[in-house]
Amino acid sequence: MSKLAHYMDAYINIKQLHNLEGLVNTAIPGVKFYRSGKARPREPLLYESGIIVVGQGIKHIYLGEHKMTYGQGDFVVLGVPLPLECESETEENKPIMGLKIDIAPKQLHSIISHIDQYDTDSVSTLSNSQLGVTCMSMSDPLEEAYLRLMKVLQIDSEAEFLGADIVKEITYRVLKGPMGHILFERANSEGNYAKLAKVLDLLHSNYASPLTVDDLAAEAFMSVPAFHRVFKQVTTESPLQYLKKVRLSKARDLIMLDGYRASEAARMVGYNSASQFSREFKRHFNYSPGTSHAHAV
Repeated sequence: MSKLAHYMDAYINIKQLHNLEGLVNTAIPGVKFYRSGKARPREPLLYESGIIVVGQGIKHIYLGEHKMTYGQGDFVVLGVPLPLECESETEENKPIMGLKIDIAPKQLHSIISHIDQYDTDSVSTLSNSQLGVTCMSMSDPLEEAYLRLMKVLQIDSEAEFLGADIVKEITYRVLKGPMGHILFERANSEGNYAKLAKVLDLLHSNYASPLTVDDLAAEAFMSVPAFHRVFKQVTTESPLQYLKKVRLSKARDLIMLDGYRASEAARMVGYNSASQFSREFKRHFNYSPGTSHAHAV
């Protein structure tokens, strides 16, 4: 067992999270702990933007034609929220464990301003794939920061007092590393990536509203063709397909986590036709909205 997995396992014991299947908030705002005791088949999920590290287990992410695999000691950076497909594997029957850190825009801009004072070449451009997610192994300094984060999480008073500074360091080290360009582009208000991120934030806040592509393109200050092109480059989806997947994911949460009937959930996420909702739900998740099915985070 790695050091990070050891501290995560200790956290589970201290917080009595042995039956957790998904994400739970920690004592540090914006930091969530993940545990799952079983492997999960490939299924559609909605990943929020942030920095994710795996302490134990293996996950496979499918985004369009692209596949990414990450496991113990790897971390993932998502600059924008993405509806994708995920498959997970346990190793030696041990639970899958990880941490997710939300991206705080104010802190992100503050760190970038500091970096820019000392390194004028720090800002890089997105890779040719333009995808809104990528992963790699942690560097030693980044891993050390995560170890300290898991240590302080075991004592709430320490987590509340020291946690924010460690999160700041982790964000700094990600920005300075090979995947920092994703967060730099996320903060560059003049760039297409940041404009798209702003639109996606709007979409996730108003997914039940009758949004049109024209509305979204105008919000990004782009022509409709340019908006379509940038949207596809980053998410591999068209705007309407993306919106549909967000609505279906939100509806599944309403049904399986909050106990709403399928017809109620359909209306709450913006569907006017219950039959259309049922067809699209079954096509997307491969089971009907009324079926009892375990929710995966």
